Amino acid sequence: MKQHSSSGTGKVIFPILFGFFVMGFVDVVGIATNYVKVHFALSDKLANLLPMMVFLWFAVFSIPTGILMGKAGRRNTVILSLLITFAAMLIPFFFYQFTFILIAFALLGIGNTILQVSLNPMIAYIVSPDRRASILTFGQFIKAVSSFLGPVIAGTAVAVFGSWIWIFPIYALTSLLAALWLLITVSGKEERMETNTTFASTLQLLKDKYILLLFFGILCIVGIDVGLNTSIPKLLMEKTGMPVEKAGLGTSLYFAARTSGAFIGTILLTRCSSVRFLQYTILIAIVSFLSLLLAENIWLIYTMIVITGLMCANVFSILFSFALKHKEEQANEVSALMIMGVSGGALFTPVMGVISDQFGQISGMSVLLICILYILFVSLKSRKENS
Repeated sequence: MKQHSSSGTGKVIFPILFGFFVMGFVDVVGIATNYVKVHFALSDKLANLLPMMVFLWFAVFSIPTGILMGKAGRRNTVILSLLITFAAMLIPFFFYQFTFILIAFALLGIGNTILQVSLNPMIAYIVSPDRRASILTFGQFIKAVSSFLGPVIAGTAVAVFGSWIWIFPIYALTSLLAALWLLITVSGKEERMETNTTFASTLQLLKDKYILLLFFGILCIVGIDVGLNTSIPKLLMEKTGMPVEKAGLGTSLYFAARTSGAFIGTILLTRCSSVRFLQYTILIAIVSFLSLLLAENIWLIYTMIVITGLMCANVFSILFSFALKHKEEQANEVSALMIMGVSGGALFTPVMGVISDQFGQISGMSVLLICILYILFVSLKSRKENS
């Protein structure tokens, strides 16, 4: 795949990067799960339907989006995703009922699926291959800023307007502005890529053992991210008796750490090996996560949340860049397949919810330790592949 060097600077890159900010809106599902659980008196099993409704669609719509992207162009596909996100964010504001909330978050998941499949290769396409891990990490940094701001905006909405649901019109307006900015600034013709992407050509990538390994790695890191997003407030409430409004700030702390980690990673990944960086950070993540499960002191819990967030911040972008590098000529198919792995957020949270209802939050969160150990295995295998 040849690079469009002319579009890699100036006005073109900024609206594309802003798309990563909208991408972070999907993480509002974490704090939403906790508010909805309290407001509608739901069990963990029912409350965890919300993240399932979001991330299930990554398994369903990723490959169709890859096909659409080859025909409609990446820019037009991104704009479609932003408009779907706009519509999704209006529903719970006007219809605050559990059924409508499920519908809204399903639409949010569909919009985010389309956005992630099309935006990641769009930004990777305009930079040189050696900068790919760094630019994708910077995109994740912007996404992390958005994720961090979600619980803060929700908490501020409660304080100022008396209800957290005022976050939704803010998100809706931002999504619409992002679509307009992209429409005005980026040429659809410039981003069009004529490809023969099909279901078969995408799924055939799974015959490549390394791509399959990375696919499950993506599935696991998203499962970790979503699992911590939804479980940190519950863990704090279980261990310290915090109310949901204060415990929700634990999610902000996690995303603040991920934000800092992604920013640091953007710099470090231009100077050191992605494989070695991944190995060291995931080893530290194993220690910090185990400490988080065992900690009783509130400040130790906070510290372990921060360290875990820092260490997990760059895993997604590194694995994604490995996949694009391995099959560069099939960027659309690779992107569709890797983003299908984001459905890991839907697979792990229901399991965690069932275990948590029976044995408590610590037992439910232990599922995520398996995911972290698998990513360590991926990092060891990647050393030979990317040497």
